[in-house]
Amino acid sequence: MIAEVITKRNIIEVKNLVKYYPVLGGVLKRVVAHVRAVDGVSFNINQGETLGLVGESGCGKSTVAHTMIRLLKKTSGTVEFDGKDIFSIKSDELKQMRQNMQIVFQDPYASLDPRLPIGDSIAEGLKIHHLGTKQQQFEQVLAIMKKVGLEDYHAVRYPHEFSGGQRQRIGIARALVLNPKFLVLDEPVSALDVSVQAQVLNLLKQLQQEMGLTYLFVAHNLGVVEHISDRVAVMYLGKIVEITSREQLFLKPMHPYTQALMSAIPVANPKLKKERLILPGDVPSPLNPPSGCRFHPRCPIAREDCKQVEPELRDILPGHQAACHYA
Repeated sequence: MIAEVITKRNIIEVKNLVKYYPVLGGVLKRVVAHVRAVDGVSFNINQGETLGLVGESGCGKSTVAHTMIRLLKKTSGTVEFDGKDIFSIKSDELKQMRQNMQIVFQDPYASLDPRLPIGDSIAEGLKIHHLGTKQQQFEQVLAIMKKVGLEDYHAVRYPHEFSGGQRQRIGIARALVLNPKFLVLDEPVSALDVSVQAQVLNLLKQLQQEMGLTYLFVAHNLGVVEHISDRVAVMYLGKIVEITSREQLFLKPMHPYTQALMSAIPVANPKLKKERLILPGDVPSPLNPPSGCRFHPRCPIAREDCKQVEPELRDILPGHQAACHYA
């Protein structure tokens, strides 16, 4: 009973998060427009669960991930971690909070310093936060390396001496060495071979169980999301259009955009025919998004009011929300 209550406690609460990028123009380089990368996103993540955040490239999912851990400045909105708004706390408290909020980046090579042995890269967080003596830091680095499947002798090697899968294990070790509560996984397997993807995903699930971690898993591969997520949020052009449990989303997607994404998933049985929903046109620009529902120019069930009235993210079924007037 106690374990069940702990599991369902919110650890992350995102409310109306907005991130605009200014567009400068003219001789004086004044702001003439804004790119609406994230435009009013709200969701929560429960302790110990994995929330998958999916959508097409450019929909704003990585911007959400980076803004919510304050790697980017917000335009408006709030993000609460363990009940504290991370945008209102001062630098000292933020530094303390960063021990509990870490990120694994998409490119495992670009996120590592090529001049540092990977043991030093993993230990950087411990040195910045002044955790333990040098000997204790060394022992902790070796322990976390072993946990992610690396050997002790790897500590003195440089990033270019490792494969892509090994580099991503190094990135995971660097994020976990501070023993955080919450981990942002920004497309951590998209640059890896399929066989290596499975190894890394299984490792992440194992680490989550052993360390009681909470994940935000950003991806565009629905097969990967289905494998690792407990709940899934679907983004389109800066907004969440559907959010529900993994089982419900793959069993009965409600939003037309999600249905189109699901129809693109390959079927393992060559004899089984699957109807493919082809969306017309291209994704509109976030510089000038459509009025009303942002999906209406490509939506197969759009009506006249979809062009004027923006749909709210509402409950269609218990625990299943969709931003569509006719879902």
